[in-house]
Amino acid sequence: MKSFEYGDKEISNLDMTITVSSMIIGVGILMLPRELAKEVQGSDGWMSMLAAGILAIGVAWLLAKIATHFSTQGYYAYAAAAVTKPIAFIAVFSLSLYFLSFCAYEIRAIANIAKQYLFETTPVEVIAFSFLMVNVYAVSGSRVGLIRLNILFIPIVLIITAAVLLFSLGMVDIKDFKPFFTTDWKSLASAMKTTAFSLLGFEVVLFYITMMNRPKEAPKAVMIGVLIPVIIYTCIYLVCVGVFSQMALPEITYPAVELAKEMTIPGEFFERFESIFFTIWIMAVFTTTVMAYDCTIYALSFLFTKPKHKTWVFVLSPVIYLMCMYPKNLSDFDKMSSFISYFGIVVSIMMPIVIHIVAKLRGVKSDVS
Repeated sequence: MKSFEYGDKEISNLDMTITVSSMIIGVGILMLPRELAKEVQGSDGWMSMLAAGILAIGVAWLLAKIATHFSTQGYYAYAAAAVTKPIAFIAVFSLSLYFLSFCAYEIRAIANIAKQYLFETTPVEVIAFSFLMVNVYAVSGSRVGLIRLNILFIPIVLIITAAVLLFSLGMVDIKDFKPFFTTDWKSLASAMKTTAFSLLGFEVVLFYITMMNRPKEAPKAVMIGVLIPVIIYTCIYLVCVGVFSQMALPEITYPAVELAKEMTIPGEFFERFESIFFTIWIMAVFTTTVMAYDCTIYALSFLFTKPKHKTWVFVLSPVIYLMCMYPKNLSDFDKMSSFISYFGIVVSIMMPIVIHIVAKLRGVKSDVS
């Protein structure tokens, strides 16, 4: 008898595509239109968005291509053979710290936003703790179950996002898109850097490649996974410019949420659609957070084989909570975001590339036949 298709521990190309998209789509889009509006004039942010998207897709393809070389043995074993075990230990441990910080950042961000829009009288500490506990429960289960959960959540997120954009088109003023092509290249480059940080997350392929039933097709799956958020982010940015204008956007903390507040549904079926939008978006942030949590455990399990999965879950949870509560104000939170982004580029993109180059030079055994 043939086993149930979704009862195994392998994931398909579609699973990987949706996993990458779910990892990227998080709190970044809620603030990205504001950050772009600070750097560019008119609606020129779409050029930075497109350039950053192309760069992210290219880097994601390269990282997935590298990951296919250790789709069976794993990142740590491949790195150890290439650059010795001590250096490989540092590389993988640094990667676990990156995902741990990523998880803490997402939890604090969702706590800040939830307090502003949903729970005005609830302390941030309580919201963050509650959200963390949900993640602890989720990550304690099956790893493949988390990946399949993305397939359940992502269609809902995409449908609600499409609804917000569709019902907001009536408020778009074409004049707010002008002037065109007036932003200097330095400002476009700065905006491109901001956008690129919001597209991080495809690094999960370094770990989840070991679960794919056809790892050679990972590069294509990852590229599509990055392309989906690029399209969504660009559409949200352009609609936000058309509704609020480029001059007003820098003063709006979370333009995407405010867009949901401003939109009108025929018949006034919903009066506060932003609550529905934000509640659904919490699902997207949840999948991002729980996968960052899981990747942290995945990385540490390569280095320390004795502790069980659930042991890591409960050991790391207070560390994550303390990290997410470390920023005392919005300025500290922004600094935390920048640090995580730069740190992530170094340990999750540059290090694997360097390790792969060394592996090729030394003739290290590859899983690619």
